[in-house]
Amino acid sequence: MKRILLFVLTNVMVVAVLGIVASLLGVNRFLTANGLNLTALLGFALVMGFGGAIISLLISKPMAKWTAGLRMIDNPQNADEAWIVATVRKFADKAGIGMPEVAIFEGEPNAFATGAFKNSSLVAVSTGLLQGMTREEVEAVIGHEVAHIANGDMVTMTLIQGVMNTFVVFLSRVIGYAVDSFLRRGDDRSSGPGIGYYVSTIVLDIVLGFAAAIVVAWFSRQREFRADAGAAQLMGRKQPMMNALARLGGLPAGELPKAVEAMGITGAVGKLFATHPPIEERIAALQRNA
Repeated sequence: MKRILLFVLTNVMVVAVLGIVASLLGVNRFLTANGLNLTALLGFALVMGFGGAIISLLISKPMAKWTAGLRMIDNPQNADEAWIVATVRKFADKAGIGMPEVAIFEGEPNAFATGAFKNSSLVAVSTGLLQGMTREEVEAVIGHEVAHIANGDMVTMTLIQGVMNTFVVFLSRVIGYAVDSFLRRGDDRSSGPGIGYYVSTIVLDIVLGFAAAIVVAWFSRQREFRADAGAAQLMGRKQPMMNALARLGGLPAGELPKAVEAMGITGAVGKLFATHPPIEERIAALQRNA
């Protein structure tokens, strides 16, 4: 529940904060000075919607390094580290992407991939994952993360979030303008937006933001199925990925920083806002399709 709440609130608050800043800067007054300018509003919504999403993507790798306590494996110090790097390189070559940076972080079983570009990405695995799983299972998890990179999931998630944010910004202001016009009908004393506009847009930014978060979470769950299938393809068989998922289902999921949670191998399950499907569904999907 904590992860679900953080996921939803982050997306909602990004849009809400941007909307409040725009109001303080007078953008709303410009948009409604002579009636609602839909062309200008659409441009404004696109900038607002994609601005934060793109910035988040561009800083995703440095943020992961900063918040997750990563220890980068630039020069492997032991056989395990050498094996991890070799495994990532093997899958990266097979997937046709540049060699990602490789890191280890302390914590319960988990792993994630992040980065703005396929050829400049990062794969990180936890100490709990290395200690609690067989090498074949860890290899499958690494394959899953490399598949995320090869599938372009980080960019695609950014685009989906940007589109959803754009709709939220656009619709909240159109509806807010309509509400304000209704409340101030017959009042010609001011040409600028009134209190009805400001209150409506802020409330709608939050309400529609929750609806957008459901759509983004749904897409996130679908790409987990694709990454599982991608790991099976990289390994040449599906059983190791199924075994890894089964073992993860019986292990405590490690908490990831918010900046990288959606890229983790495990996550909140069974809810509208969950970024990952239930383990049982992922195993069943592999049995059917992989």
